[in-house]
Amino acid sequence: MTASVGAPPKDHGIPFSEAVRVWARIAALSFGGPVGQIAVMHRILVEEKRWIGEERFLHALNYCMLLPGPEAQQLAAYIGWLLHKTKGGLVAGALFVLPGFLSILALSYLYVLLGHAPVIAGLFFGLKAAVLAVVIQAVVRVGSRALKNGVMRGIAAAAFIAIFFFDAPFPLIILAAGIIGYIGGRSGIAAFRGGGGHGPAAGEVIHDRDTALGEGLPDHARPNLVWSLKISGVFLFLWLAPVAALLLLLGPDDVFTRIATFFSQMAVVTFGGAYAVLAYVAQEAVNTYGWLRPGEMLDGLGLAETTPGPLIMVTQFVGFLAAFRQATGLPPLVAATLGAALTTWVTFMPCFLWIFAGAPFVERLRGNRALSAALGAITAAVVGVILNLALWFAFHTLFRDVREIRFAGLVFEAPMVASLYIPALVLAAAAAIAVFRFKAGMIPTLVATSAAGVLLYLSGVIG
Repeated sequence: MTASVGAPPKDHGIPFSEAVRVWARIAALSFGGPVGQIAVMHRILVEEKRWIGEERFLHALNYCMLLPGPEAQQLAAYIGWLLHKTKGGLVAGALFVLPGFLSILALSYLYVLLGHAPVIAGLFFGLKAAVLAVVIQAVVRVGSRALKNGVMRGIAAAAFIAIFFFDAPFPLIILAAGIIGYIGGRSGIAAFRGGGGHGPAAGEVIHDRDTALGEGLPDHARPNLVWSLKISGVFLFLWLAPVAALLLLLGPDDVFTRIATFFSQMAVVTFGGAYAVLAYVAQEAVNTYGWLRPGEMLDGLGLAETTPGPLIMVTQFVGFLAAFRQATGLPPLVAATLGAALTTWVTFMPCFLWIFAGAPFVERLRGNRALSAALGAITAAVVGVILNLALWFAFHTLFRDVREIRFAGLVFEAPMVASLYIPALVLAAAAAIAVFRFKAGMIPTLVATSAAGVLLYLSGVIG
């Protein structure tokens, strides 16, 4: 059923204070990546509260899937805006981020201050093993949804070859996939029909007409070019003014300027979810900027996996370490805190821009086959990108020596077989068995491998 946009809007009668409590509850439960987070929102907002219906929820989700950045956080901001205008979107989107920001900030302090202590070192050693299994699971999960035919499998393979053997920039891969998908969709090619996306769990269908918001489009949600231009200007200023100020005051080579410009660029080009973002960040933050080591990217993802909020919060950990190590003139922890806050600001401020500027016009995107096809092709390319990420993590987790190989004009990394680290292999294999064979949840797997890593360090097996 398609929601009746022309129907008169319904006074939903949902108190703003109650909505704040619900968004805080969703934020506290937002573990497990976008699939789990979207499922939590669907369960609470659609099934439990019946504030919005299935059709409107899926329509909002499809729009957020077309945007760069974390779709779950953007979905929260969209629905918050739909229910309580701009203040609702701000509260919903901000609350979705705040618990994760505070949690990762506290754990980042622990990491830099006590990271070499046996207990902490063992904990992160175990986290790496579990995170490797989680990333491989992401390849399988996204691949099973996106690679429905030979064309999509070919796009995924081409993306993997481009990034693994030719070190192609992630944004270029995504742009190429989107163009191919858009052209394929406009041409009516069968292989490009349908798009990617995370759907809510199957169950009773709650229709829009049976919800608090009803079928009608609220007055504030109707297209208004003047309002959209004004709100776009405000959020564009909030996003880019700090970046411009850092460029002018500190110059392009200062670490804070680099954090601001790099993560602002990331916010525009990172389609495909947190694992695709992480592949891009790993490619640049480790190899180009030297902000952190490969194994530390796994540590950061482990922190993001075990705290509430978007997995893209791993970028906060990267900004924290970058400023901690490279900032001058400030105490290291003060610089690191500013680096983490700056990273989070330029990562999520564009998300509010996309939602508030574009949501009133989103009805025009409904059923657009070309855009859906572009999204499907991008999702297929992301499978190849995540596969590259899984190999990169596996090399740096399971082997002590990884070298650059040059062969027939190609340049790529490969592990030295003799440097295989058996304790890491055993823990990673155990995590993979738990995840794939016994369908263990992410949190229990992370806790178990972390505990095993601590025991191995304390017993002297590793160190």
